[in-house]
Amino acid sequence: MKTLFLLRHAKSSWKDETLPDFERPLNRRGKRAAETMGRYFKTSAIVPELILCSPAERARETLNLVLKASRWTTEVRYDQRIYDATAQRLVEVVSQIDNDRKVAMLVGHNPGLEDLLLLLTGNTEVMPAGAIAKLLLKTTKWTAAIEKRATLDWLVRPRDLEE
Repeated sequence: MKTLFLLRHAKSSWKDETLPDFERPLNRRGKRAAETMGRYFKTSAIVPELILCSPAERARETLNLVLKASRWTTEVRYDQRIYDATAQRLVEVVSQIDNDRKVAMLVGHNPGLEDLLLLLTGNTEVMPAGAIAKLLLKTTKWTAAIEKRATLDWLVRPRDLEE
């Protein structure tokens, strides 16, 4: 059994319209949401063995805030293929995870993450900015992720955790 977490970057800023999409940072609400999600991971005792993250600014910033709040020291790899990826491209990324890793996380963007969730589980879910989905894959090999149906264990949105 493998566990795959999907984390959509938190809410980004459109304040500077001259910035290319790749360079857009988080806005204030996004920063708060990323910290909230990091605290959720810490209190839930969830720790991925590997994190694969889009190199886009908003994804990197989201991950950095999650890492700080969760106090993870997990290995992080930035993968250009995750930025603006289709579900099929994300499956390719997932299928290349080393099989000794049981728990991994993808930090990326929509519509790719929602499409990946649908492709692997058959569930149509909305993943707003900052949302996390936990998928359980009934396989021992990441290369078989697409062949085996995954189960959506849960989906948490930042607003679900707001006090």
